[in-house]
Amino acid sequence: LIWGSTWIAITFQTGEAPPLVAVAWRFTIASICLGLFCLARRLPMRLPLHTHIKMAGVGLFLYTLDYTLLYAAQHFIISALLALMSSCIIYINVGVRRWWLKQPVRPEVLIGATLGMVGITLILIPEFAHVRLDAALAMGLGIALVSFFCASVGNVISERILDKGTPVIQMNFYAMTYGLVFLYGSALIGGQSFALPDSPDFYIALLYLGIFGSVLAFGAYMKLLQQIGSDKAAYVVLVYPIVALIISTFFEG
Repeated sequence: LIWGSTWIAITFQTGEAPPLVAVAWRFTIASICLGLFCLARRLPMRLPLHTHIKMAGVGLFLYTLDYTLLYAAQHFIISALLALMSSCIIYINVGVRRWWLKQPVRPEVLIGATLGMVGITLILIPEFAHVRLDAALAMGLGIALVSFFCASVGNVISERILDKGTPVIQMNFYAMTYGLVFLYGSALIGGQSFALPDSPDFYIALLYLGIFGSVLAFGAYMKLLQQIGSDKAAYVVLVYPIVALIISTFFEG
């Protein structure tokens, strides 16, 4: 439910700040919240170097590239269509998981994913009548697909880390913190503006995305991924497009 609502929340940030900067601020809030929680609970924070390298990979692919490209794609695509497209992550997860982790392809995952996508597509058919295929949409589709591939790589790296017994909270804290290095570094090198937006909606969306969309949603998702694997955990992408559609109908028509 939370992730289904984050698609529309992102639209309140597009155009107000560069994608790199908006994502950086989002995960800054999330990283601070997770860090304070770890400090208050006195959770053990020492992890092996090889785990830190993998967590940096999660920070790069999942929390930097995926979300920066996702924010950029929403300049061109309505949130409901983008949420539907995200369903292809299941197939990418299966492929990357097979190639990298040498895990077998589970036929029931592909069958379930296909049935789910068909159902979602049928529900969204009326929405496609309002979409025109032009250069801007094609650009958005391309950016979105690269974003989803990066997300899948981050998911599989996360599964590999969590399979070794790394706690979810500590992994998310470090991965998001490493992601901030990439985000702020790229923004500074690229000369991105850090000017604060004037719109109050931007900050309301930022807090929602940072706390609910990042700390809570990613915490729950990573726990699910740890328990059932990145291929089956990706089934969540078959649920939140419906939520996104309902919300998009009210906010975007």
